[in-house]
Amino acid sequence: MKKIKINYLVLASTALLLVTSCGKSFVTVEPKGQFLTENYYSNSNQAYSALISVYDVLRKNSGGFENMITMMNAGSDDQYAGGGGETDGAGIQGFSKYTLNSNIVPASFWNDHYQGIFRANILLSKLPETEMDAALKARFEAETKALRAIYYFNLVRMFKNIPLTTEPLTAANMYEVEQAPVADVYAQIEKDLSEAISVLPATVTLATETGRLTKGAAQAMLGKVYLYANKNGEAAAQFQEVNGTPGQTSQYGYRLLDKFSDLWVFTNKFNSESILECVHTNQSNADWGFWGSGADEGNSVNIMVGPRSYSRPAGSTAPDIPSGWSFNVFTDDFYEVIKNDPRRDATVFNLNALKTAGQADYIAGYQNTGYFLKKFLPGRADVRTGGGAVELNYQQDTYIIRLADTYLMEAEALGGTGTRAQALLDAVRARVGLASVPVSLDAIKKERRLELAGEGHRFFDLVRWGDAANVLGSRGFQAGRNEIFPIPFIELQGTKLVQNPNYE
Repeated sequence: MKKIKINYLVLASTALLLVTSCGKSFVTVEPKGQFLTENYYSNSNQAYSALISVYDVLRKNSGGFENMITMMNAGSDDQYAGGGGETDGAGIQGFSKYTLNSNIVPASFWNDHYQGIFRANILLSKLPETEMDAALKARFEAETKALRAIYYFNLVRMFKNIPLTTEPLTAANMYEVEQAPVADVYAQIEKDLSEAISVLPATVTLATETGRLTKGAAQAMLGKVYLYANKNGEAAAQFQEVNGTPGQTSQYGYRLLDKFSDLWVFTNKFNSESILECVHTNQSNADWGFWGSGADEGNSVNIMVGPRSYSRPAGSTAPDIPSGWSFNVFTDDFYEVIKNDPRRDATVFNLNALKTAGQADYIAGYQNTGYFLKKFLPGRADVRTGGGAVELNYQQDTYIIRLADTYLMEAEALGGTGTRAQALLDAVRARVGLASVPVSLDAIKKERRLELAGEGHRFFDLVRWGDAANVLGSRGFQAGRNEIFPIPFIELQGTKLVQNPNYE
């Protein structure tokens, strides 16, 4: 569809300015120019533009250099930061080696999520007075609450001790905000998602609405939140609603794809396994001057994980792929774990073997192992031929949550025991031709590692399970410190915020 960019200016009572833009696949409104908050939210079109700006922050999953996927992969035991050298991205390198501090932690992981929350709070405060259809207004409110919950969930998992605001901040109080108890943050997340679930549509059928939140997506997120809050019974109940009968089509139309490799075909957007995905496009003409901003809508993971200066001799049978920046190379240890698994070739691009066979060549990057992240490795068909920088305009969507993930989380919430947990684990394994193994928490952990490799989940899993210190100790991980990020130094200046424990 035609790329339509929304730009608007929100002027709060404090004269705080916020410029936003977005190009999600469901955007069909025309640009509206600039408005003041007191007269901007007067009708459904303006409210819709504001809603799109709240959705825009979902791009943090895989947009810009500082994205969730490559950052969280770098801190896991399965991958290194990689890149061009040990100073190529101080934040991602520091997290990979557990030398992260408040000066080098990328502030955008804090700021971008709070920007989404700021936009959500303004929209929620203005919607009651907006003249529009009541049912449509309720849906906008539900979507906004669910998005706010997702942004808070990312923040509390990364930083733990965070401010909780549900009203627009002003110049008079923005520096008075204090961190909230973690339990209060989780309670607000659960409240927002629960209220959203009761209103959101079960499915979206219009092509112009693909990518918007549904009841199933909100339930999947709520199940995940409950799991992280150690509310396993509540988590399992939500996941069962989403998952339905393992291996079959659920009430929301979710079903495991027949082929694991089809998950990573860049044209296979909004497939039956996708519950919530980060939408990208090659139509924003993204360029270096605004890379990482709201106007940049390409997938940055694609260029980041590719091998450097990749080439093939004449007659080679090696894949024809564009060169990249060699971030997130897999460790040798991980390759040993996955080398006999049916998901290996869709997960790992083994450039070692191709180079040894004389079928391809490349320049080794930092921490090179020769094992690259195949799931997000673009092909020539995905290369942008229009405006903007070629490297910044890849269009593969990424999964924020998908069905195999919720299957395994439900099995975990069930304690890794029982008939249903066994069926959930079996369904994930059967999809790739693997035989049943007795269900247990250990079996579920192993399956998550192989099924979700490189998708940004591994670090959070290790922390949730209490396994991080043991698994990541050789990388420098220290218990009681490295489970969370330090709060960016700039956020502490002139505020009442307190740095996280054991960080300076």
